Amino acid sequence: MATVPRPDFALPSQFSLATPGDLRIAELIRLQKSAQRITSTLNLDEIIERVVREVSDSLDCVEINLYLHDPAQSELVLTGVRGCTVHGKGHRFKVGQQDRGQGMSGHVAFTRQMHYAPDVSRDPYYVSCEPATRSEVAIPLEVDGELVGVFTASHHDLDAFCEKQLRLLQGLCSHVAVAVQNARRFHVEQKQREKMTREAEEARIIQQALLPRTSPLIPGFVVSGLSIPAGAVGGDWYDFIPLSGGRWGLVLADVSGKGTAAALLMSATRGMVRSLAPISSGPAEVLTRLNNMLLEDFPDGRFVTMVYAELDPKKRVLRLANAGHLSPLLVELGDPSSHCWIQSEQGLPLGIAASRYSEAEIELKPNSRVAFYSDGITEAEVDSGEEYGAERLIAQLQSPDFSPENLLADVKKFANGAGLRDDATVILVGARSERV
Repeated sequence: MATVPRPDFALPSQFSLATPGDLRIAELIRLQKSAQRITSTLNLDEIIERVVREVSDSLDCVEINLYLHDPAQSELVLTGVRGCTVHGKGHRFKVGQQDRGQGMSGHVAFTRQMHYAPDVSRDPYYVSCEPATRSEVAIPLEVDGELVGVFTASHHDLDAFCEKQLRLLQGLCSHVAVAVQNARRFHVEQKQREKMTREAEEARIIQQALLPRTSPLIPGFVVSGLSIPAGAVGGDWYDFIPLSGGRWGLVLADVSGKGTAAALLMSATRGMVRSLAPISSGPAEVLTRLNNMLLEDFPDGRFVTMVYAELDPKKRVLRLANAGHLSPLLVELGDPSSHCWIQSEQGLPLGIAASRYSEAEIELKPNSRVAFYSDGITEAEVDSGEEYGAERLIAQLQSPDFSPENLLADVKKFANGAGLRDDATVILVGARSERV
């Protein structure tokens, strides 16, 4: 047997007679219940259109207006309208003073109190609009004492709104005010997020432009690099700097912190290194002079770890100095047990305190490989806390098809969807069998 649907509202016993006023109250009760669902949407246009349409249809109104308050201009803006032949959406007028010329809407915006005119011809604040209007009510929309707007309803009957109807309309307007306020705040936050996203994307593009676009062509060697930021921008950086006599400066650095601040400091550091490398006698001098400059320019609490090396392809020699960074890894292809960490007297990270930096020098034999890397690789971890670690890095570097791209792909595969939690950067230096 089919069940007769129950109505979503129940009239009080005193409304058992279906007079026109009672029916309007019944409609308002239903509207108030549906208004509670208005707060579930954050689309401001949808909220306003629904309120204006449903109230107008339910109460058989001559005119419905919904004004929103523009506090920056101290104005009311007509945002929702039904039945008005004088003003359309976008109509504005100033509020903020007791001026009868502003009509009932302006009066209510000023007093923050509902105003009901049972006979508009006798009301001192009513400003004539539609000739059929005989009574009108204006209700403020407020949230926590803040004016959100004003709602008005006009009717062709005298004293068309009884006390219960007015209370129900006020309840409806409370829901509408909250819904409008939430939608407005969401809209502002959405715009801010969109702006931040655009700015982050622009910063990412600029940062990527600061990284080498191509790998250098160095006789007898294969040199390449890759950097993947954990966010839109990062604090890792690598570079290939051409020097005199066919030598190349190789640098990999990690600025403390993440995001835009780290990216800005990285950019400043890059400029300093590029200016110092061609005029310095070697890696140790580059780091010493760079550290002195950063001590003057870097904010407190910020620092840079860096490996700076110079590759001389004619001598097949790699000289490097280390400022608190992870030791580069050297392997010999064809000898799985052969690997070592290139140690130097590690000076302090750059930008902390005065420090001296020493150099390490190695001869790159045919089929030697050296990897410079950031901790975003070795410290990449899964949810259990297990890290990618040194052993996996060694195995990758000894693989015949090793490349920066393959290494970072393996790191991301290891993370198993957890994603990189820190910037990951690597430089590969591979010595070919032939001599220059």
